[in-house]
Amino acid sequence: MAEDTDMNTSEIFDCVIVGGGPSGSTAANDLARQGHKVMLIDRAGRIKPCGGAVPPRLVEQFEIPAELLVARIKSARMVAPSNREVEMPIDGGYVGMVDRDAFDEFLRERAATNGAVRATGSFVSLTRDDSGIATVNYQSRSPDGTADGEMHQVKTRSVIGADGANSAVARAAVPEATKVPYVFAYHEIVRSPKGTETGFLPTRCDVFYQEKVSPDFYGWVFPHGDTTSVGVGSAIKGFSLKSATTKLREASGLQGAETVRREGAPIPMKPAKRWDNGRDVVLAGDAAGVVAPASGEGIYYAMLGGRFAADAVDDFLATGDVRQLANARRRFMKLHGRVFFILGLLQHFFYCNDKRRERFVSMCADPDVQRLTWESYMNKELVRRDPMAHMRVLAKDIAHLFEMVTPWRGMSSGRQVAAVNQTGRQDGGDTAGRASDGGRG
Repeated sequence: MAEDTDMNTSEIFDCVIVGGGPSGSTAANDLARQGHKVMLIDRAGRIKPCGGAVPPRLVEQFEIPAELLVARIKSARMVAPSNREVEMPIDGGYVGMVDRDAFDEFLRERAATNGAVRATGSFVSLTRDDSGIATVNYQSRSPDGTADGEMHQVKTRSVIGADGANSAVARAAVPEATKVPYVFAYHEIVRSPKGTETGFLPTRCDVFYQEKVSPDFYGWVFPHGDTTSVGVGSAIKGFSLKSATTKLREASGLQGAETVRREGAPIPMKPAKRWDNGRDVVLAGDAAGVVAPASGEGIYYAMLGGRFAADAVDDFLATGDVRQLANARRRFMKLHGRVFFILGLLQHFFYCNDKRRERFVSMCADPDVQRLTWESYMNKELVRRDPMAHMRVLAKDIAHLFEMVTPWRGMSSGRQVAAVNQTGRQDGGDTAGRASDGGRG
C-alpha cells in the first residue's frame, strides 16, 4: 500500500476518488488495475449504519473472499402489524452478511495493493488552476477520524465523488444530484445470543413492518455471526429512531444483549437525475442515490455504480470526451432502473399505513412472490423465464391495493400453512420467535 503523507505536490493524478466505502474502493481498484494513477481519500473513524446484506452475485462479480461472509442467511421472517409472521425460506441459495468495518477495509486495501494511493482526510473543496485542471482540497485526519487541521491539495484530471449521502463533492460539482428523497437509518450492533430461547436464529433475517417500528419504512434484525444489526429507518421528521430500535430489541428478545456500537446516517431512496458535471466529475454509490427503494439494499448497487463510474472515467481519460462521464448513470439505469421504479411504487403504496403493511406481509406468503423475490435478489436481475408467475403476482398486488381480497386469504393449505405463523410456534417448537409476543413493547 502507498500512503503519501505530503500531498501538496505539482504531481497530477488521473483520478481522485473521494470516499472509501464499497463504491469508491471498487472504482479505485478498477482504475488502478487499468494502470491509472489514482488516489483514494477516506475520512476513516466511521462505519456506516448498514444491515450488511450481500447477494451471491456480488461475491462472484467482485471476487469477494468467502471468509468475509460472517453469516449465510437461509430465510427471512416478515412480521406484520398484527404480529402474524411469514417465513420466506431461500431455496438453493443464501444472503451473505458482512461486517462493514472489515469489508470496507478489505476493499480499500485491495485497491492500494493494486496501486491506488490511500489518504486519510475529508473533502473540503474543488478548485481549478488557470489551465482548468481540478484541485481537490482536503483536510487530513488521524486513523480514528479526528481532524488534525492540516490542509492538502491534489491536482487531478478527474474526480469520483463516492462520499455518501449528502455528498460534499455533489454539493460542490453536481448540485442537481443532492435533490433526492432520504430515509434516515439508525442501528445498534449487539452481541448475538448464543442460544435460540429468545427466538433469535443466526441464519434468519427478521423484518418488521409495523408503524410503531417505522411509520414509512421497516425495522430489521440481521445476524452477523458474533454480532447482530438491529435498526430502523424513517423519513418522518420527529420520529424517534432510537426509541423504535429499543422497541425492536424488546420485540426480538435482544433488550439484554450487549451493545457494541450505535450508528446513524441518511440513506437516499432514488437515483439522482444527474451524476456528472459535464466536465471532470462523476458520482457513485449513495452520492448518486443508488440505494434500492423499499428494501434499502445498497452495497451491490454501490459497487456496481463504482465500477461504472470507473469505466466512464477510463473512457473519458482515453478520449477526452466529457460525454463519456454520463455513461455511468446511463448503464446503471438501463440495468436496474426498472427494478428501482417498481420498488419505489411498492414502497409508496404499501408502506404508508398498517392496513397496507398487513396486506404486503400477507402477500409474502405466496409461493410465486417468494420464488421471484429470492431469484431476483440473488441474481440481481428480473426473472423473465416465468411470465405467468409475474402476471399472477401483479393480479394479486392489484387485488390487495384496491382491497378486492382480504389479507391472509387462502392460508389454509399446502406450503402456506407452514409459512404463516401467528403464535411464534413452528414445526412443533417454540423457538421460531417470541418476537410476536414481545412486539407489544
